[in-house]
Amino acid sequence: MTETPLRLPTGVGTGIGSMPGTDPREAVRIAAGELDLPFLPELPARGVGADLIGRTGALLVELPLDMVHRTYRLVDHPNSTTRRSRDWLRWDLDAIEEHWETAGLRGSGTVKVQACGPLTFAAHAELRGGHKIVKDRGAVRDVTASLTEGLREHVAEVERRLGARVVVQLDEPDVGRAIDGTVTPLTRLDPIRPIPAPEAAELLQQMIDDLGVAVLLHSCGRPRWDLTSRLSGIALSLDVTDLRPAADYDALGAYLDGGGVLAAGLVPTSGPAKPLHAEPLAGQLAGLIDRIGLPRAVLRDNVLVTPTCGLAGATPEWAARALALSSEVASGLAADPDFAPSDG
Repeated sequence: MTETPLRLPTGVGTGIGSMPGTDPREAVRIAAGELDLPFLPELPARGVGADLIGRTGALLVELPLDMVHRTYRLVDHPNSTTRRSRDWLRWDLDAIEEHWETAGLRGSGTVKVQACGPLTFAAHAELRGGHKIVKDRGAVRDVTASLTEGLREHVAEVERRLGARVVVQLDEPDVGRAIDGTVTPLTRLDPIRPIPAPEAAELLQQMIDDLGVAVLLHSCGRPRWDLTSRLSGIALSLDVTDLRPAADYDALGAYLDGGGVLAAGLVPTSGPAKPLHAEPLAGQLAGLIDRIGLPRAVLRDNVLVTPTCGLAGATPEWAARALALSSEVASGLAADPDFAPSDG
């Protein structure tokens, strides 16, 4: 495993964030037991306040979030939704701290925490009047600043509780909708203007710089190279099983060749009909690197391995197996990038 101060560990497996079930202690036990880069699990099955948007609302500073007409909305005062989401997060932190103490892990290692990125959050949550936050550029900046401050506090608390280094994952599955101007407006007569990629990149870059820790930008959707090519000091988390040769290979190759770190989404999020083993998966990833035209050494020096997306819909058994496979593939390639034959 290799790492530098503002760089993710490489040659390791990790998870995207969400896990099945509602028991934080069990989710922490699996994540910590199967991975060299464990993460603070998210359990959306618990309901309102535990999903990606609601959980991120727990991190906002002085911007309470409520559930109004089945949609999250910024409100004037803390409420039951605010309290619930903060309770979920606190109990999750209690669970991971308890595990770190009983397992003798305190003071060592690296842990990943996750939050919804500001652009996806702004594309889903509403302003007090019912418009999506993304409609108001000033509100987007306010949310970004609030989330940055909240994440800094969150990182400091995790560091204090665990004595571990912390890296932050920003989930931006809908950043493309914000950039393309396809976020659904309140009415058809009042469309939401696109946020150009340079403006979106400037917003995210300021957040990355202000956090002061290693940051991983994740999306299970199509890569947005028009955005990511403008960012520096950030790792990327992509579903590599769905990349398009003509559209993605050159950009990914340039990113890795420039020293970028990739969390390669490789392991299926649901159990396959036949048993799945590490060597064929490693062959898939090696084949991708071969087709891009990069040396196999990047599999050791620039790559982590993850499931293709979150595991909230998986069975508990497959969630554990998917994380174990991520670690097995990553550690095998780190030890010997040629240990598995390329799939072509």
